[in-house]
Amino acid sequence: MSSTALSLLPAERRAVLALGTIYATRMLALFGVLPVMVLYASGLPGATPLGIGLALGAYGLTQALLQIPVGRWSDRIGRHPVIALGLGLFAIGSVVGALAPHSRYPLWWVIAGRAIQGAGAISGPTTALLADLTRTEVRTRAMAFIGISIGLCFIVSLLGAPVLAAHVGVPGLFWGMALLAVIGLLVLHFFVPRPVQTPRQAGVAEETGELLWPWHLSMFCLHAILTATFVGVPLALRDLLALPQASHWQVYLPVFLLSLLGTGGLVLWAERARHPDGVMRYGIALLVFAQGGMALFHGTVWALGAGLSLFFVAFNFLEARLPARLSQAAGPARRGQAMGVFATSQFLGAFAGGTLGGVLSGTRFGLSGLFAGVCLLALAWLLAFRPKKSA
Repeated sequence: MSSTALSLLPAERRAVLALGTIYATRMLALFGVLPVMVLYASGLPGATPLGIGLALGAYGLTQALLQIPVGRWSDRIGRHPVIALGLGLFAIGSVVGALAPHSRYPLWWVIAGRAIQGAGAISGPTTALLADLTRTEVRTRAMAFIGISIGLCFIVSLLGAPVLAAHVGVPGLFWGMALLAVIGLLVLHFFVPRPVQTPRQAGVAEETGELLWPWHLSMFCLHAILTATFVGVPLALRDLLALPQASHWQVYLPVFLLSLLGTGGLVLWAERARHPDGVMRYGIALLVFAQGGMALFHGTVWALGAGLSLFFVAFNFLEARLPARLSQAAGPARRGQAMGVFATSQFLGAFAGGTLGGVLSGTRFGLSGLFAGVCLLALAWLLAFRPKKSA
C-alpha cells in the first residue's frame, strides 16, 4: 500500500480535527468534575453516601441506558441532528448543576444535572460520523487522534480541575461545561462536514457478514481492565511508594507521553499489515505482559512506570483500533446502532472493572492479587478473541 493511500485527505483532516475538538470539549467537561465531585457533594446539605454516589454515577447510568437508542436514531435521521441534541442536553444539565447551590435541595439538583448531561449520549453517533467521513485505510489513525485527545483531556483535568475548583468552585466548573458544550455546537455547525446522504436515505446495505459480538466483548474487557488497573495504581503510588495524591501526575504525565511513541508504531503497523486483526492480538498480549509485570514488580516507581507505559501503549492502540474495526464490520446502515452497543459495553466494562478491582484489592493478596487477576482477564480475552464471519 502506498504512502499516499495512507494519507488523510483534506476533507478527512477537517472532519478529524472538528470531531476531535467536539470530543475534547465534552471530555474536558466530563473529566473536569471527577477529581472534585465527591468532596463537593459530601459538603452539600442532606448529603448521604447514596446521594454522593449518585452525583458521581448518574452520568454513567443515563449514558449506558441511552447509547443504543440514540445510536439507532442517528442511523435513521442522521448524525448531525442527534449530536446537536446531545450537546444541547449536556449544556442544559450543566446549567442545572451550576444552579444547584441556589436551590432548596442542592444535592438532588446536582444529581439531576449529571443525569441530564449523561442523556446527551453522543459517543456512538460521533464515532459513527467519524467513520462515515473517513476511508477504511486511515480510520484507525483517525480514531487514534480522538483517543489521544481524550487521554490528554484526562491528564489536563487531573492537573487543572482541583486548581480551578479552588478559584471558581464546582458550580463554576458546571458553567464552564455549559460553555464548552456551546463551543461544541458551533464547531459541529460550522466545521464538521456532512455525509452526502445518510445510510438509510441512500438505501445502503453494506453488510460485511461479520459477527459484531467480538468487538463489543473486546470493548467491555478493555475498559474493565482500565478501570480495575486504576483501582490499584493510585493505591500503589500512595501506600507503597509514599507519593502524595497531589503528586501522582508526575508519574501519569511522562508515562502517557512516552506511550504515544509505541502507540503510533502499532497504529501504522495495523494500517499496513495484511492481517490487521493479528496486530490487535499483539496489543492484547501486551496488556497481559504489562499486568503480569505490575503484579510482580509494582513495589518501585520505575517498575510501575514501565508497566504503565506498556499498558498505555496497548490501551491507546486498542481504544483506537476497536471502533475503527467495528465501523467496518457493521457497515454504514447499522453503524450508529452498533456504536451505541459498543459505548454501552464500554460503560458496563468500567462498572465491572471497578467492582472487580475493589474485590481483588480487598483480598489477602492485595495489589499483587489485583494485577494478577486483571492479567488473567486479559489472557482470557486474548484466548477468546476470534473474529468470525456470520453464517
